[in-house]
Amino acid sequence: MDQPSQPRNKRVLVASGSPYEATIGFSRAVRVGDRVAVAGTAPIWPDGSCDPDPAIQARRCLEIILAALEEAGAAAEDVIRTRTYLTDASDADAVGRVHGEVFGDVRPASTMVVVAALLDPRWKVEIEADAVTG
Repeated sequence: MDQPSQPRNKRVLVASGSPYEATIGFSRAVRVGDRVAVAGTAPIWPDGSCDPDPAIQARRCLEIILAALEEAGAAAEDVIRTRTYLTDASDADAVGRVHGEVFGDVRPASTMVVVAALLDPRWKVEIEADAVTG
């Protein structure tokens, strides 16, 4: 995939349309040089809905992450780290399997943490990623 041509210190911001981006003041992803950081990504569909199944939620998070990476000139194989936040440890196997479907051959450094809650009580999983291109 072609990488955007840019000075090494130029920031490229990627938006996803989340209503929180403008309010909180964040970007879905930021690219600086060959590094791309994708913010914590929740399992929200364009209409604001959220499926209750944790595996479907993980797939949705990763779908959004992969789209942000692509817009920033990166891909799944460029991911070097992921962080997954769960609200229930019993969802770890289902979410882990979905993570493996996307990153099984890439094998990024990965952390899975159980937290007390996420911003929206419907969310059972939130995922973030870091990538290096080139």
